[in-house]
Amino acid sequence: MRSRLLAAAAAIGIAIAPLSASPIGAQTALIVLGTGTPNADPDRSGPAVAIVVNGHAYLVDAGAGIVRRAALAARTTPALAVAKLDIVFLTHLHSDHTLGLPDLMLSPWVLERTKPLRVFGPKGTTAMTDALTKAYSFDIDIRLRGGEPSNKTGYKTEARDVKPGIVYKDSNVTVTAFPVLHGTIPQAFGYRFQTADRVIVVSGDTRPSEEIVRQCSGCDVLLHEVYSADGFKKRTPDWQAYHSSFHTSTTELADIASRAKPKLLVMYHQLYFGGTTDADLLAEIARTYKGPVKSAQDLGKY
Repeated sequence: MRSRLLAAAAAIGIAIAPLSASPIGAQTALIVLGTGTPNADPDRSGPAVAIVVNGHAYLVDAGAGIVRRAALAARTTPALAVAKLDIVFLTHLHSDHTLGLPDLMLSPWVLERTKPLRVFGPKGTTAMTDALTKAYSFDIDIRLRGGEPSNKTGYKTEARDVKPGIVYKDSNVTVTAFPVLHGTIPQAFGYRFQTADRVIVVSGDTRPSEEIVRQCSGCDVLLHEVYSADGFKKRTPDWQAYHSSFHTSTTELADIASRAKPKLLVMYHQLYFGGTTDADLLAEIARTYKGPVKSAQDLGKY
């Protein structure tokens, strides 16, 4: 039966990990490793998120600084120890969401990860990881054969271009990819993580999308990107056209959250514009959304 299930899942592109005993009393945490944007803010690393359940970390996106942020978070959350980082789900292939990918591929291997890194993402993910492996072939070869003590497996990457639907499942979590609208990007995803005790929805980069409302539908945490609606008014017309096509304003997010009804709304990947602050974002949201909401900080746990 198990072999038939695996074969059927592989045929439609679902990864099913080896099952252990079903988790009892699972404790799921969302840790925002990086909240940053392409802006070079030294207080905010590139966008990266960890869903941690039963001692396992499932990453979303790989912005700049992801490995070092995980190492810092591991001081209180051992599941994020660098050698344990072995799975990531990419929302899309913009550089700010993938600059940390070669770091995630190679640094944990150097620090004794023996498992290949599993990478799930939209069309182009496999080509990207193949190209990065080739780009770092000198480093890989010298570490394998140049006298440095090293294992012979942890540098490898098992990448998969996925389609909307369940893309991964193990005894801790079921991960569903769903399409979002990110300007002219041909394929971008949000992800829904369902565990024994929580449902967490990660928007990725998106303009307002009804799919977010449907996937959350009373979820425990909705982690959603945002830009300041007030600050937007001060932007030039060309940037206004870009932001409104690629991203979601506080006003729009308030409407989404009012209909999605998350138990907690967490804003991340925040665009502030012209000196606006977290307090400003929260005030803008509160004009029309009355539910619990936070503006994420790097290493925030929710």
